[in-house]
This record gives sequence, structure tokens and C-alpha cells, in this order.
Amino acid sequence: MTRLYRSFIFLTMSLMLLGSKAYTQDSLQQQFTDISKISLVRQLSKTINSTYTDKNIELAKEYAQLKFSPGIKHKGTVPNEYVTRKLALQFNISNSADSTVSVYFFPGFYYSSIDLYQKTATGLVNIPSVLPSNEDSIGYRLISLGGHDSATIIAHLSFVKTYINTIRPRLIHKDHIDSFLAQVRSSHNNDNLVTYVFCGLLLMMILFSFSNFLQGANREFFYYSLYAFLLGSMLFTKATYDFQTTHITFFLEAYLDFILQGLGIIFYMIFMQKFLNTRQNHPFLFKFYNAGIIMLAVTLLLYSYLHFFTDNFSLENTVENASKLLLLLMVLIFLVYSIRNWKDRLMRYLFWGNLCLFLFSVISQLSVMMEHLFKDLPGVFSSALFYYEIGLFLELVFFLAGLNHKNRRSIIQRTKETETLKAQNLMQQYEKEIAVFKAQQAERERISADMHDELGSGMTAIRLMSEIARNKMKENTPVEIHKISQSADEVLNKMNAIIWSMNSGNDTLDNLLSYIRSYSLEYLDNTNIDCKVEIPDEIPDKEITGDKRRNVFLCVKETLNNILKHSGASAVNIKVELNHSLKIQIADNGKGIDMENLRRFGNGLKNINRRMESIGGSFKIENNTGTVTTLELPL
Repeated sequence: MTRLYRSFIFLTMSLMLLGSKAYTQDSLQQQFTDISKISLVRQLSKTINSTYTDKNIELAKEYAQLKFSPGIKHKGTVPNEYVTRKLALQFNISNSADSTVSVYFFPGFYYSSIDLYQKTATGLVNIPSVLPSNEDSIGYRLISLGGHDSATIIAHLSFVKTYINTIRPRLIHKDHIDSFLAQVRSSHNNDNLVTYVFCGLLLMMILFSFSNFLQGANREFFYYSLYAFLLGSMLFTKATYDFQTTHITFFLEAYLDFILQGLGIIFYMIFMQKFLNTRQNHPFLFKFYNAGIIMLAVTLLLYSYLHFFTDNFSLENTVENASKLLLLLMVLIFLVYSIRNWKDRLMRYLFWGNLCLFLFSVISQLSVMMEHLFKDLPGVFSSALFYYEIGLFLELVFFLAGLNHKNRRSIIQRTKETETLKAQNLMQQYEKEIAVFKAQQAERERISADMHDELGSGMTAIRLMSEIARNKMKENTPVEIHKISQSADEVLNKMNAIIWSMNSGNDTLDNLLSYIRSYSLEYLDNTNIDCKVEIPDEIPDKEITGDKRRNVFLCVKETLNNILKHSGASAVNIKVELNHSLKIQIADNGKGIDMENLRRFGNGLKNINRRMESIGGSFKIENNTGTVTTLELPL
């Protein structure tokens, strides 16, 4: 009896538990959402059942075998292993109004396809797809229900291949779809505003870099402009299509964002190779960046293959995350290398910029991998993109500082090179002039030697023979023979003067003054004019070129000739003064010069003036108890 009683009690309790469980399931299945009472939006997370299916099944045929679970299995983002599967959501709706009511079904972000079915006694019936009038709202489907009617709806959903998919099913009043969209996007307006500001900075860098490339043909700036363009395009499109359900958004989120970022970083590495001249100055960095470029190129190709030709999203996402971690590791290696080259100021700027980028990139990656730690932070601080942009901004600031330093250093280097090149060209010019001068000097000496040896001996012979002829003829000597002797003497004196001016061995101030003194005394020796020459006791050892010596001497000679012919003087005083210039003053006690009528002296005085001007000197003539002629030549 006791055993029978115990069996009865156990059977009764089991039936009660089974009844309780059945009642619970029925209660979940019988919960209806009255769509006529939805004023704006209604969450379905508590009145919905869900399950995952293979992506290739036909829901209408396989529906009976599906096992739905109450609520939503995953909160937050969808795990990678479920992204390539399909999600089935089942919920009940009712309409207590007298007329037909329509609402939009919105499952969350991001779904590449949404198929709606209504459960009937015979199976599932497909609900035709009706999209909102908004061109960016293909992620919404219209559901209509007649008055005092109810229905069970099954939504079959395909995810976009991205790691930020969420399941947040909602029903939205038909007339409030625009306000709902505005509300969804308004929560990210601050994030987008920061992104647009940063994109503006990148646009300035693009224009700056490209203009530098065009002006200076610096290829590194072309690569930097491509880097800034690709990175800016990624950020700008992400902000522009943020939380929209369009095919462009799906393509950006699923594929293009990472491609743009990867290509941009490749061009950044090429830029760094050129900017730092790593091939010559930093061979390790040259090989390091080459390895990084190859790694990224292979990663992008593998990522593209996995995205378009496989359904292994877990591997695809692993490739993306692994490449980002490798890039962070590369930044860390660069930081260590920069510390080892701390003396290079440019490397110090790049160190601080890359350090900021590294720290904020780590925070950005952590906010993606540990979303639950960041989602409750206020405003933009919950956004992974915000931290990445902060790192990029600080890296850009230090890069500009380093660029300014490099430009300043380049300007100094170019100035030094220009000055060195000028000095080399000037030296070459001097060497050419010296060579020409030496050749001229050699030629002058050769000509003077030839004149002395050939013409001098000839004129001396003429003079001697004329003297012999005059001695033999004695009183019967013709006047012409006497004139021949005088002419020979004059030609010989002139030739000696020319030889003296052409001989480079006489290119000194002392030699010039000695010659002027000797010539003056000898020239006036057989005349009625008494000549006196005053020369300073100490004559500086200064070189004076043959051209200057010749012109000064000829000016003195012409002046003495004018005195002898026209002055009627009995005395001539030649006074030489030396300071910063050579000053020769020739004064006679003659009748003076008629300053109003200089025609008879015209050619001689003009020649003196022309000669002195040609060598940078000056000429002056005046009356002062006779005639005073002044020749002055800067030394």
C-alpha cells in the first residue's frame, strides 16, 4: 500500500510539472503584440522566439523541424560562427482596431536579405516585400494586418559579413519611419561630427602633400597624399553611410573599409621609406617596411578571396584582426628602433606620433573585442572609431612637426650645397681666368722677348749705322741721316717702354714708380726744363697689372710731352703720393693752359682721360702758377 501511494504521488507531481512546462511554452506562444497600439516603435525581444538555420534551406519546407527558443540567443553583436548562417525569428501580432494597420519590421543591423512569412493552417505563406520610400531603408519590411485579426510571423534573415551585426527586432509605426531613422542616427551625430572634422584635416593634408609633389617633384608626398586620401575616404564613407541599410553600406562594412585602410597603410609605408630615405640611412627600416608591404598585400588578397569565394567568416575576421595586431606589432618595433636612434630629431618626432597612434589603436581594438567594457561610456567615448581618429590626429600633429624639421634641415642642406656649388663654380672660373692670365702673361713675355731680341737689335743696328755714316761724312752729312738716327732713338725708347709694360716681372708698384722716375729724368735731360721727381721713401709691396702700369705710364708720358711742346716751362715737379690710391701730380711753371680753348690739346687730353677711366682711375687738369695735372688710381 505504501509503495502504491508513493507511485501515485510521483505520477501526480510529474504530471503537474509537465503541465506547468506546457503552460509556460503555450504562454510564450500565445503572447501577441497589438500593432494598433504602437505609436512609434515597439521592441520584440521579450515576445519573440529565435533559432539559426543553414543558409540554403527552404524555410517553408523545413519549418516543422525547426526548434525555436524563447527570446534572442545572442545579445550584443552576433558571434562570427553564426554570421554566415540564417536567423529565424517568430513572433505573434494582433490588431484590435477596426481597420487594417501597417507597421514596419526592423530586425537590427546589418541584414543582406529579409524574407517574411505568415503561419497558416496549411503552412507558411510568403509576405511580399514592401520597402519604405526612403532609398536608404532596404533593411525594413512592411507588415499589414486586418482589423480584429492576428497572425504568427516568421522572419528569415541573412547577415552581412561583418563583425558588428546586432539582433534588435522592432515594429515601427508606418507613419513614423522617418522619425525613427532620424532617432537612430542622431545617437551617432557627435561621432560623425568628429569624423568629418578629421576628414577636413586629412583633406588639407592631401592638398598640401599633392601641391608639394607638383612643385618639388617629391614622390614621397605623392604617396602620403594617397595614404591620406584612402584613409579619409574610409572615414568619410563610414560617417556618411553610418547606420544606413543600403547596398553601399553593406559593401563598406563587410569589405571595402578594411581594403581602403590596408591600401592606405601600404602607401604610408612606402612614404616612410622615401621620407626617411631608409635605403641609405636606415637599411633595417627599408627591409622592415618591405616585409610589411608584402604582408599587407598578401593579407588583402587572402581577405578578398575569403570574402567573395568562401563562407568562412570566422577565418575572414581572424585574418583582418591578425593583420591589425601585426600592424600594431610593427608600430611597436618601430618605436623600439626610434629609441635606438634617439639622436635623430626627426626620428623623435615620428616616435611620439607612432606612440600615440599605437596606444589609441590598442584602445580602439579593445573596444571592438571587448564591447561590453565600452558600450556604457558617454557620447563618443563608446566609439572604437573615435579612439582610432584621436591616434591618427596626434600622429598627424607630430608628423607635421617632423616635416617642418626636415624641411628646415633640407633648406639648410640645399643652401650649403648651393653655396658649395657656387664656390666650386667660382673657383673653376678663377682657375680658368688664372689659366688665361698665365697664358696671356706667357704670351706677353714671349712677345716682349721677341721684340727685345729681334726689333731691338734691328733698331740698334740702324742707329749705329746712321751714326757711322754721319761720322764718315762729317760736314757733308745729309739731314735725313740725322733724322734717321733720331727716329731710331725714339722708336727704340718707345719699344723699350712697350717691352717694359708687357713684362709681367715688372707688375709691381715699386717698379712702376722707378720706371716713371727714370723715364722722366731721361726724357727731359737734354732740354731746358729742370725735372724733379718726389717719391715716398717707403713703397708698399703691391702688385699692379701690366694694363694699369702701361696706361699710367703713357698718361705720364703724354703729360710730359704736352709740357715740352706747349707750356714754355723751365721746371717740372712730379710728386707721388701713396695712401689708398696712387696719386701722381705733375706741375710745371709755364704759361698755363687755356681751359676755354682746349682744341690744340684735344686728342692728347682725351686719350689721358680715356686711359685713366679704362683702368678705374681719374684725371684732372687745372691752372695753378702753371699747369697742374693729377692722375689718381685706387690701389
